[in-house]
Amino acid sequence: MNMLSEPGRFNEGDVSGIDWSHLDALEAEAIFILREVAAQCSNVALLFSGGKDSAVVLRLAKRAFFPERIPFTLMHIDTGHNFPEVIAFRDRIVKERGLRLVVRSVGDSIRNGRVRLRDESEPRNPHQSVTLLDAISELGFDACIGGARRDEEKARAKERIFSFRDEFGQWDPKNQRPEIWSLYNARVAPGENIRVFPISNWTELDVWQYIRRQRIPLPELYFSHRRQVVRRNGSLVPVTDLTSPRRLVMPSKKYKCVSVPLAISPARPRSNRVRPR
Repeated sequence: MNMLSEPGRFNEGDVSGIDWSHLDALEAEAIFILREVAAQCSNVALLFSGGKDSAVVLRLAKRAFFPERIPFTLMHIDTGHNFPEVIAFRDRIVKERGLRLVVRSVGDSIRNGRVRLRDESEPRNPHQSVTLLDAISELGFDACIGGARRDEEKARAKERIFSFRDEFGQWDPKNQRPEIWSLYNARVAPGENIRVFPISNWTELDVWQYIRRQRIPLPELYFSHRRQVVRRNGSLVPVTDLTSPRRLVMPSKKYKCVSVPLAISPARPRSNRVRPR
């Protein structure tokens, strides 16, 4: 079944007979959390990268405060290594919905000496935390909403929904607040910060089911499409401005891969692993 009616949008499809009750409970919990943030905090940022998790959180925020405008500032910590499709999608969503977007770049942190790379090919994702902390200090955010989930890795499983950060931006698992009976405490002293994860209890499957149910638009990058790739360490890596190909792999009409040599030197392999901030 074709799930797309246009780039980044689902077709209606046949969803009759599907039990959405577990999504109703997760949605209600997330909306309650977002309203608690708005009630307790004065200057809140919603971290929006254009990815599927942040798109779900943005939809939840829209449903939480409809018909009013979302009372949060959208913020993106740009590594400079993002796919163009994701950046275009981010800008389109912000423009269509009349939202305020703040972008801070890891590249600026590198040029200012706040981040130092061992070499140009080093992944920038681990260094996003420095740029994020600088942005929080500059703009005075007392809370940041993210799309992290507990099922992503072991470190996330220990994190509370309202996760406290000290004046140095550090997370101490022994210095977190109890969340008994869904009572959340977002009070912070100057310089401290709260990270809020409204979809913390969701799974990867829950996210995709909610995207299907709500017809949430996504960057076309998430869906099958033809693109140029290179073979690198046994993997097929998409060709971008950051990946200089030595040999292109072009799919033919019979969907077999055909190698086309190019006179371009190969770039060093990159790791796509994302560490928690």
